[in-house]
Amino acid sequence: MAYLPPRYLFYCWRLLLALVCVPAFAYAESPTPVERQIKAAYLYKFAGFVEWPEGSFVRPDSPVVIGVMAADALAEQLERTVAGHTANGRPLVVRKLKKGEAPGSVHILFLGALDKTALADVMNASRNQPLLTVSDTEEAYAHGSIINFVVADDRLRFEVALKPAATARIRISARMLSAAYRVHPGAS
Repeated sequence: MAYLPPRYLFYCWRLLLALVCVPAFAYAESPTPVERQIKAAYLYKFAGFVEWPEGSFVRPDSPVVIGVMAADALAEQLERTVAGHTANGRPLVVRKLKKGEAPGSVHILFLGALDKTALADVMNASRNQPLLTVSDTEEAYAHGSIINFVVADDRLRFEVALKPAATARIRISARMLSAAYRVHPGAS
């Protein structure tokens, strides 16, 4: 992993903590623009606190690909958020996925509003793949999503399931785990 100056790490950590403390709005069918901005910022920051197994990237300068399924407004916000930024020296690319499309070469996958069948299909297709799955529904989390957004204490937070992360061979930094609202050792 490339050396990052302490000032940069301090800035990133402060930003992540600030996001944890930003008030969020109650979950609704259609997330508010502020909620989308917060989720986009989280997705961007997650890329810097996760290690994928060797062979997950074709070249050392290959981008981290963030796929977004069934949440086009979030994908557009995320494109604006990651423009010109990197994570661990890798550029960030956002890819909109169609409902039910195989994740392919995606490293992070956000799952939006999917019906039960589509959700089960995507989760089954991504099981055992080095893919950080992120959701905002209990149903997706129960199906094995690694990270789930939750509203707690009127703030948008995230919880982490370690068992699916281990199955995907993804290592999540202790810093990110300490910022999580909850960490479930054996979830799903």
